[in-house]
Order: sequence, then C-alpha cells, then structure tokens
Amino acid sequence: MDTNQPLEGNKLPELKLDARQAQGFISFFKKLPQDHRAVRFFDRKDYYTAHGENATFIARTYYHTTTALRQLGNGSDALSSVSISKSMFETILRDLLLERSDHTVELYEGSGSNWRLTKTGTPGNTGSFEDILFANNDMQETPVIVSLLSISRENQCTVGLCFIDMTRRKLGIAEFLDDCQFTNVESVLVALGCKECLVPIESAKSVELKPLHEAISRCNVLLTDRKKSEFKSRDLVQDLGRIVRGSIEPVRDLLSNFDLALGALGALISYVDLLADDSNYGSYSIEKYSLDWYMRLDSAAVRALNVFESKTDLNKNFSLFGLMNRTCTAGMGKRLLNRWLKQPLLDVNEINCRLDLVQAFVEDAAIRQGLRQHLKRISDIERLIRVLQKKTCSLLPVIKLYQSAIRLPHIKDVLENYQGQYSSLINNKYVKPLEFWMQEDKLWKFTALVETAIDLDQIDNGEYLISPSYGAELCSLKNQLEEIEEQITKLHKLTANDLDLPIDKALKLEKGTQYGHVFRITKKEEQKVRKKLSGQYIVLETRKDGVKFTNSKLKKLGDQYQKVLSEYMSCQKLMIEKVVSTSASFSEVFEAISGMLSELDVLLSFSDLATSCPVPYVRPEVTTSEQGDIILEGSRHPCLEAQDEVNFIPNDCTLVRGKSWFQIITGPNMGGKSTFIRQVGVNVLMAQVGCFVPCDRATVSVRDCIFARVGAGDCQLRGVSTFMQEMLETASILKGASEKSLVIIDELGRGTSTYDGFGLAWAICEHLVEVIKAPTLFATHFHELTALAQKNEHEPRSLGVANYHVKAHIDPSNKKLTMLYKVEPGACDQSFGIHVAEFANFPEEVISLAKAKAEELEDFSSTPLSCDDSKEEVGSKRKRIFSPEDLTSGAARARQFLEEFSALPLDQMDLNVALDHVAQLRSQLEKDAANNPWLQQFF
Repeated sequence: MDTNQPLEGNKLPELKLDARQAQGFISFFKKLPQDHRAVRFFDRKDYYTAHGENATFIARTYYHTTTALRQLGNGSDALSSVSISKSMFETILRDLLLERSDHTVELYEGSGSNWRLTKTGTPGNTGSFEDILFANNDMQETPVIVSLLSISRENQCTVGLCFIDMTRRKLGIAEFLDDCQFTNVESVLVALGCKECLVPIESAKSVELKPLHEAISRCNVLLTDRKKSEFKSRDLVQDLGRIVRGSIEPVRDLLSNFDLALGALGALISYVDLLADDSNYGSYSIEKYSLDWYMRLDSAAVRALNVFESKTDLNKNFSLFGLMNRTCTAGMGKRLLNRWLKQPLLDVNEINCRLDLVQAFVEDAAIRQGLRQHLKRISDIERLIRVLQKKTCSLLPVIKLYQSAIRLPHIKDVLENYQGQYSSLINNKYVKPLEFWMQEDKLWKFTALVETAIDLDQIDNGEYLISPSYGAELCSLKNQLEEIEEQITKLHKLTANDLDLPIDKALKLEKGTQYGHVFRITKKEEQKVRKKLSGQYIVLETRKDGVKFTNSKLKKLGDQYQKVLSEYMSCQKLMIEKVVSTSASFSEVFEAISGMLSELDVLLSFSDLATSCPVPYVRPEVTTSEQGDIILEGSRHPCLEAQDEVNFIPNDCTLVRGKSWFQIITGPNMGGKSTFIRQVGVNVLMAQVGCFVPCDRATVSVRDCIFARVGAGDCQLRGVSTFMQEMLETASILKGASEKSLVIIDELGRGTSTYDGFGLAWAICEHLVEVIKAPTLFATHFHELTALAQKNEHEPRSLGVANYHVKAHIDPSNKKLTMLYKVEPGACDQSFGIHVAEFANFPEEVISLAKAKAEELEDFSSTPLSCDDSKEEVGSKRKRIFSPEDLTSGAARARQFLEEFSALPLDQMDLNVALDHVAQLRSQLEKDAANNPWLQQFF
C-alpha cells in the first residue's frame, strides 16, 4: 500500500465551519481525554477531519508537508486541523490498522459541539472498520488479540496466555514456563499472528518484565495496558457458557487445568466486550493451545527468512508468502497460508498427509485446473458468516454464500473423478465430509431456502429482494402494485391519445423520488400542446431537458402506488431479517466448508508453485527429529531464483549427524554464504509446512524450532546498537535452542573488536557443539574458527563439525576476483576483503595501501592450528602467538566465564552488588589467564 501521496495536485477538501460552529467544536475537542495512541477522525459527511497532534501526525506522515494544516479558530484557542478525503481516509485507516502497531483509531459523528464516538478500532480488533478496510481488498491476515499474565521465580517464569480470533470466532488458552527473555512468548505471538497484547499496567514498572515488553515490541504488536483488577476469573465459566457453543461441562473441565491463564482470559473477554453483543452468544469455540503443536519461530527468524511481505520488497516474489500465494478464493486461502507459514508442523504423519495431497495435485493437471476453475468463484465465506451473525439487514451476504454453495457439487465431482494413488485420502478428507455437509438437513436446506425466498432473477439487476411468492402478505402487496402499474400504463396511453403525441417516443412516463409518477415531453412538443396542458394538466417543472407534468388521475394513482410500495418495502424488510437470521443458523455448516475449501486452495497453490517454476520442486522425505539427517541436494533459494535475470547456482547441504551436523562456512563477502544458510532454513520451513521444495532431492529431519541470527535490521531505531542486537538474538538461541532445533548464524561477533568478537564466536560455537547439539550453519570471517573441526575430531561421540567454504577464483594475471557461488568442503584459504573493496570501486591508492598493510601484518610461516602437525589447515596464514593447546583451554575457560556471567540475575541485583560479582569473575579469569597466552590478549 502506498501512503506516500504528495499533496501537489491533490486538492484537500475545504473545512467549512463558521465562527460559532468552530468554537463549539474546539470546546468539545479540548474536553476529550488524553490518549497518545488514539488517532481521532471526525466524519463531516463528504470528508473527514483530524485535529491537534493527530492533524500534525497525518500531515507529516501521509501528506509529507505541514502546509496541509489549517487553523480552526483564533488566538490561543486555535486548533491545528487537516481535512481528509474519503479515499485518503481509507488509505490512512489501512496503514494505521493493518500495517502499523502503534496507534488506535476513533471515529466521531455529529456537528457543532455535539459529537459522539461511533466506531473504535485497534490492530487487533478491526471489526468496526472492516467494511472500509476490505471493500476493495482481500483480508489477508486474521487479527488476533492476546492477553498475558506472568509470575517470575528464580530466573524462570510462569506465563498464562489467552487469545481471541474474532474472524474465526475462536478462543485459546495456554499456560507454560518461560525463560527470562520470554522466548516462548515471542514464538507464540509469531505463531498466532498477534496484533495486540494486553498486559497489566503494573508490568511496565517491573524490571523483571522489561524483556517481555521488548519481546512484544520485536513482534510489531500493539501493547495495551489494562488495570490489574480486570485480570480476574470471577464468573468466567458463566460468561463462557453464554458465548461458547455446546455444553458448558467441557468448558468447565478445560478451565480446571489452568490457574494464571484464567485471569488473562477474564481481561480479554472484558476488553473486547464479547457479552455486549448477543450475536456472539453460542458462536465461539475454545481450546487449549500447546507450544508443542508447531515449529517455533521468533521474530528474528521470520525476518531473516523473509517469510512475509515487506514494504521494501521490489516485487511479490521477494517474500516466501508472496511467492507461495497462488490462492484463488477471496481471502480465505491467503489467511490460511499466512497461518500455515507461522505454524509449520511437527507431526511427520500430518506433514506427509499434506505432501500426499500436493503430490496428487502435482501429478494430475486435470484436477488442478478443475478445482481452480470453481474455487475462484468462492467468496470469503468466513467473513460472510460473521456479517450474517451481526444480523445485517442485507441479502447480499446470503446471496454470496448461496453462489459459493452451488459450486460445491462441482468441486465434489472434480475430486471424485481423481483415480490416482491418493484417491482414498482425498475421498476421506474432502469427498465424504462434503457429502455430509451437503445433506438435506444442512446445506441443501440453505440453498432451498434461498431459491424459495429470494428473487434470484433480479440479482443481475443489482436488486436483492425477497421473492413476492415467499409470503401471502408480500404476494398480495406485489399484486396491488402491479394492478396500479397497469392502471398507470393505461392512463399513459389515454394521455398520449388526448395530446395526440406518440407514446414513449414523445410522451414519456417517468418515476422519480421528488414527484413520483410524472409525464415528460420536450420543450418543442410542449409548444404544440401548451393550450391543453394549461387547461387540463398540472405543470410541475420546466427545464432544458423538457417539461414534467401530471393530472389528478395520475397523482391519485401515484399516491396509491407510493402507499402500497411503502407497505411492500416494510414487509420486505421484515422478511429479509427472517431470512438473514435463518441463514445465520447455518454458520456451523459454512465454517466446516470454509475450512475445507481454504485448505484445498492452499494445497493447490503449493502444487501450482511446484509445477510452474523453471526448475520443478521435489517432494521432501521427512523423518522424525530423533532420526535422519538434513540433506538438500541441488537446493535453491525459492525467492531468489524467481527474480528476473537471476541464474541461480544450486548447492548441496549435508547436515549429517556425527559428520557435518555443525558446519562452519567461510568465504568472501558477496560470495553467497548468507544466501546459502538462509535457503537451508527456508527449505526446511517449506517442507514442514507441507510444500514441495526447490531441490533435486531432499531429506528433512523435523525441527522443533528455527533460530536465525542474520543481520540486525532496524534495531538502531529502537535505541539498540547493532552489536547489542546481535548479542540479544544470540542469547535467545543459547537459551531456547535444543538438539531438535535448527540454528542459522551469520557473521557473529564482528560488531565489536576482533579479539572480543572471535572469543565470543568461539565460545558460542563450543556451547552449540557440546551442550545444545543442534544442527547449525555458522557463516563467519573468523577463519580461526575452522580449527574447531580438528579439535572436535578427537572428541568421543563427536557431534560432527565440518568446514565448508564458498568458492571464489582470483585470476593470477590481474588479481581480479570472480565469485563462483558454490559451497564446497574445506575451509577458505584466504580473506577476500580487499578484493571486495575493489568491487565497490575504492580509489586505487586506498587499495594499494590496504594490500601493503595486509602483507605487513600477515605471517607467512603458516603456523598450524591443528593438534596434529602433519595436517595443515588452509586458512592458517595469520600471525599467532599461542599454541593450539592454549587456544583450546583458553576458549573453554572463556566459555565458562560467559556462562557464569549470563547466569547472574542482574535484573534482580543491586548495582553495587552486581559490580562486585562481575569484578570477582573478572579477577578469577585474569588469574587463570596468567598461564594462558590466548587469554592474556583480552586483558
């Protein structure tokens, strides 16, 4: 969405208020409560206005100039104001509620000093503005609100969490342990697609809960403070009994398993005011949410793997969502794909079930084309159900549901015609459920209601009315209207004869809102019959387009017609309300159908992606996390290879237990290290979502989490240095990763001095290898880290550390560097930093000086790093003043220091006490460094 609309050429609506109106409005505005998050709009019928700080914000953010501002009133009471057209209001609204996470919206209606708040919206609750937000756009994501309560004890905390999805009418409840960085909370916020998070207002003052607020901020979630008194569980079972469909006993049993989460649920129900709207009664479902259902992804991993679209994307294929989104239903498929990408599966059987279905569609072009032909005519059933449940007085949602429902037999026929190896799966998963929901007492009953009750013949004319034959009273009134229309038609003929004018050609009969039924003739014809008109008829209006006139008979018939029409439309309204109410009772049927159709839509999207790429995707072989390896032969980055004029070079990734489970990847900048490690993460993610992958052959051992430390993004804007952000993300990995995770780290430690950075990188690598034991891709410029592979060879039950490098070629004649973008075994034999500087067109004198200085600093004695002197490791040409034994023992002691330091509960300690503890740790480390040259370099 483009919010960068310059003011030039876009004339703003004029703010028209006289002095009295302006003073009345200013008086009202200044009495409004202060709320720095709220952007308040005032509906002035033809346009909108915003005032005060909101006006300045809108002028700077959306008009990009303060010249858009106008002053309302005079002197000290003057109020900055900006007027907003209806189209611009929609643009601003979409940005505030769908893109940003720092504002709420309020809409006021009224005049003078009498205004009332009619609509409110937050990023988590867009319901009031859905008719504007999604009038011309599909709803791509389901907004979710989360409520949180936490209690900390001894470096660990218990979290009670609840969420509500108001589009799907779903409540969830969970309780779990978390670390002091709230890594589990962050992964849940990502998985749910949370847009707004409620926390007790007191939590903002707690030092212990500062990391919680930071985790919420990283997920781009609006933080809403609520009073502690709202987090209560009194009357919770009774309240849920009203809004949850079905018996209350299962709800009571579910809630009995929770403690802290009950208060969070109470605050959530109160905040969204579920009980105030009786359309919510009996409409919601509630379930326990488990962290073990899906792969955990934190905000850093989602960002590093480009899972979702960004405003900076040059095209839709820059993100995984944009590339994979080939859905054709109106909104439902997009939202499900969005949810699946946040919630990759862990169960091998469920993954294989999705892969089986994708394979069925990949192998059968006829079923693909047949389903897409019908699915593209399916409306957004989920949203239509919600509109019906609000008891809208419009038949349009009913008709759209009907038009979708009549496609279902065709979809069932296409599925039944499939005769491939997965026919029984398709039959059980889709054909039989469709047959069940299409039975006489379910969907058939709904279609029969619509065909009987609604005048389907008038739909093409844009009229959505009840069929006159549906009710005796309606039928009688319709007959009366037709009789009156016949009499008016006869009168039209008599009048034409009386005036000696051709009927319709010269004498026209018209029906308007101002005069009702009237005759109209041209001014030229009027001259011919002027004498008769003045004597026997009543002239109503003379204009350029002709003369309108009537007589007593037409006026009488017109009045009768309007009276009967009014009764007819009142009867129509009552009948529409009944049909809408009856249609809403089929919500359970449509919810089940929408689930099946959106699932089919996404799986078809996967199959379309797999078959339409220049190099087709393959089905991955998936094993449990305890078994198998991660082997991707000829793997490619799906988003990069989809870019125009990119000839992508595939690479193999072989993460094999005991051999290459931990890979250190060296090589020049721009050589493809970052792309390679990201594409491995993307391929694993796609496999666990149930999609084919861009490889020649793929085997994936299921991962419970992907951790990624790749780039620092916009951390400086939040007041966090690049290096600090690097350390925070790495701390999350060290605390949250397990041997079942996948860890991707790029260029760790380069944000500080060389020695510090290398020391941290070594210690973190050793911790990942010896303690966490997760498969890891570690891209680095610290060539010294390649010694880990040799050190690990001598360890019993080795995890398997292997060196890889991205290949580059230097022409001996001119010393020019050529990137080959191939990942091969072994460490890189030299650094290419100066060559990359040449790529960037550095001045020649700077390049020459850099080369001279590098030669001066390098020691070409090739002192080996290995414990085995007979093996010479490439990449060991740099000057070193310590032995391999010093390196190994020193790094182990450095890791011990880091672990002891990270274990200190600094957020709970007095500053002086904390400094004393740190001084003791440093002093002890300094003593141990006396006998270790490698450690001495840090002091």
